[in-house]
Amino acid sequence: MTDSDHHRKLERMYNAAPISRWQGATIAIGDGQAEVRIPVRPEFYHSGSAVHGSLYFRALDDAAFFAANSRVRDVFVLTVSFTVHLTRPVTSGELSAKGRLLHASGRLFLAESMLVDAQGQMLGHGSGVFTRSTIALEPSIGYA
Repeated sequence: MTDSDHHRKLERMYNAAPISRWQGATIAIGDGQAEVRIPVRPEFYHSGSAVHGSLYFRALDDAAFFAANSRVRDVFVLTVSFTVHLTRPVTSGELSAKGRLLHASGRLFLAESMLVDAQGQMLGHGSGVFTRSTIALEPSIGYA
C-alpha cells in the first residue's frame, strides 16, 4: 500500500463517521498534514449567535490528529492532550483547519493546527500530543 492509498483510506474513514456526515465535515490528508473543512450552520451557534467553541476544537484537533495519523499505517492514534486558543468568532461561511505534524518520536507525536474563516482570518490555533493506540486500522472502523 502506498502513502496515497493510506491517506485516501483515512479520508474515507473520516468522511463516513456519523459526526462528520451530520456536520458536513470533510478532510484532505497528505504526508504529515491534513485539512478539515466544516460549513458553518446556525445549529452550531451558541446563545451569542456565533459558532460554539466545541466546533473549533473538533476542527483543530481533527486536523492535527490526522496529520499525525498520516504517518501511522497500522493503528489509530489517540489524542493525549490538546490545547486550543480561540481568537475570534465566526457566524457564516466555512471553517478550515490545517494541521501539520511537528515531531514524531516512538509512540508520541506532536502536531499543531490553525483554524481560519472563508476570508483567511485566523479563528483559532491548537497544538496537541498524540499516541499510537491498539485500535487496528481495518475495514470494521471504516478504513477501507
